Amino acid sequence: MRLVFAGSPSAAVPSLTALAAGPHEIVAVLTRDDTPQGRRRVLTPTPVALEADRLGLPVVKARRLTPEVTAELTALEPDLGVVVAYGALLREPLLGMPRLGWINLHFSLLPAWRGAAPVQRSLMAGDTVTGAAVFRLVPELDAGDLYGTLTRPLDGTETAGELLDELAHSGADLLGGVVDRLADGTARATPQSGDVTLAPKLTLADGDLDATRPAAELIDRFRGVTPEPGARVDLDGTSLKVTEARVTPADEAPLEAGRLESRGRRLLLGTASSPVELVRVQPAGKKGMSAADWWRGLPDTADRRVTLPAAPGTTDIDTDTKSTS
Repeated sequence: MRLVFAGSPSAAVPSLTALAAGPHEIVAVLTRDDTPQGRRRVLTPTPVALEADRLGLPVVKARRLTPEVTAELTALEPDLGVVVAYGALLREPLLGMPRLGWINLHFSLLPAWRGAAPVQRSLMAGDTVTGAAVFRLVPELDAGDLYGTLTRPLDGTETAGELLDELAHSGADLLGGVVDRLADGTARATPQSGDVTLAPKLTLADGDLDATRPAAELIDRFRGVTPEPGARVDLDGTSLKVTEARVTPADEAPLEAGRLESRGRRLLLGTASSPVELVRVQPAGKKGMSAADWWRGLPDTADRRVTLPAAPGTTDIDTDTKSTS
């Protein structure tokens, strides 16, 4: 078949590589425009654009799917469109342009976690199983019939970066099989069933670790926001990035929520239940380091605490002087 592949981040690269090595012809690779990266804001192609160049495939870069982009892709007469994290919604008339429509590789067990951050939201919710799905693209967000799925049990230690990399590779095999079955006419799609949950894009605020929550919830959030946007605690008005954290043994002595304490070679953070161990941290403006080494370098570690969220209904405004006009 003649394929158009649409994708942008590194998670889409294994699928592009696998399809390019198969029997089908990729007539175009649709990806997002180059974006400024690094301190010098150098315009940098997407990982998919770089891989397409390596493979010698024609690339179409577009931030918006304009009529001109639609016309360019339509002229190629593709049989099938394949999407893996392109970064924008496909709409008509582009959606109905390929002879067999479009399929999408999504990194969740649909209908769970429809949206931009399925792996991250799944970990943050403490799910015990996840997976990937290939479905027919329809106008409604991630709601099309399923052509195939794979499942992956979770052991509670995976970070979003590690899990996404794994699913990107196993999902590429799943996607390739669906494409082959569509080519020979044996593919069968079934409607999604079950409860729908949504996975909106993460913000910087999603990385805030709330020490008033139980340890398991705090670790799940850490896993879901690592490496991006990154987990953080606030200490004396300064953000401290947490790059590695783990649960403590079941018999660990409790510690007041928000309090930091060194025990042996470990730095512990108190939560609403058992403490969690901060293994590696990155202070603002510095490189990552052992949390224990960072702690020993502080001028005063007596009764140090991270900032806790304000209680519901509280305010920083002085109610005696607040204007009522």
